[in-house]
Amino acid sequence: MRKGIAVAGTIAVDEIKKIDRYPGKSELTVIQSIKRSTGGAVSNCSVSLAKIDPNLPIEVIALLGEDEKGRFLREQLGQYRNIDLRQVKVVGDTPFTDVIDDSSDHSRTFFTYKGNSVLFDEDTIDVANLQAKILHVAYLLLLDALDQPDSEYGTKMAKVLKRAQDAGIKTSIDIVSENSDRYARVVPPSLKYANYCIVNELEAGKSTGISLRDSAGALLTQDIKRVLSRLKEWGVKDWVVIHAPEGGFGYDGREFTSIPSLHLEKQCIKGSVGAGDAYASGVLYGALQGYDLPEAMKLGTAAAASSLLEEDSTSGIKSYAELCQMYEAYPKKDQISI
Repeated sequence: MRKGIAVAGTIAVDEIKKIDRYPGKSELTVIQSIKRSTGGAVSNCSVSLAKIDPNLPIEVIALLGEDEKGRFLREQLGQYRNIDLRQVKVVGDTPFTDVIDDSSDHSRTFFTYKGNSVLFDEDTIDVANLQAKILHVAYLLLLDALDQPDSEYGTKMAKVLKRAQDAGIKTSIDIVSENSDRYARVVPPSLKYANYCIVNELEAGKSTGISLRDSAGALLTQDIKRVLSRLKEWGVKDWVVIHAPEGGFGYDGREFTSIPSLHLEKQCIKGSVGAGDAYASGVLYGALQGYDLPEAMKLGTAAAASSLLEEDSTSGIKSYAELCQMYEAYPKKDQISI
């Protein structure tokens, strides 16, 4: 019987540099602090899931270099007895990301070195030897080999997801936020073979061509249903979920769900690196446990909020019981009707 969750794709070392305010071009700013942590969906989600449930079987599928950064990632993930590293392969240079954390508004800017992630292809995931019930693959637009066209499935990523579904594994995808026109080509083919699509409002908007932010940055709440419906119509079998600072929005094909974010005092927020992966981890854990969409989204909401309490991606993540208590105890932002 299948059990647990496998996480595949992007892994990196995050070098988090906190600054007062992001500088303009050719300007100088002072770095207040530097902190190293695990990064990328594979490490963020696997560690988040391991902290939510120390007994949950988690399979990691990634490429690491035989270098100092690769050894750091293996050492960090190896601290969790329920994380299985047997599908980690050693090749090339380990990716890393300079995360510039702006103290003035808690925004993040990323400078990433892809390293061996360009080698992560359709043969990297050994579907036949997976034990997991759910396979989460991320990020679309950042795994070059899987973003390539495929004559039958549209993209190599879609081919991998179809292969997993044929093996009885439910599939989940996430997308990286980038300023490009690639979304329309790369994203839709994978939606046909995804059980769960968990993305932020910018990624959802760019994928569908329906922006969810106006020029001033305000959330266009009147268009959220349309975006959720479009993504579902393109083939997502179970849940489409969009998360934003204001709240989470979901659609299971029958009902739309709006769950407000937890209200955290500004001084309590230390960083937003990895909040999206924490949210996805909570939702996927809920899916694995058979929760309905609203309950899974509440867990994702609490997981994302807990991640904000620390500078890195995973130090703030709490156990399942603590997340449930946190969701009930913390004040909520205003409910958004969609």
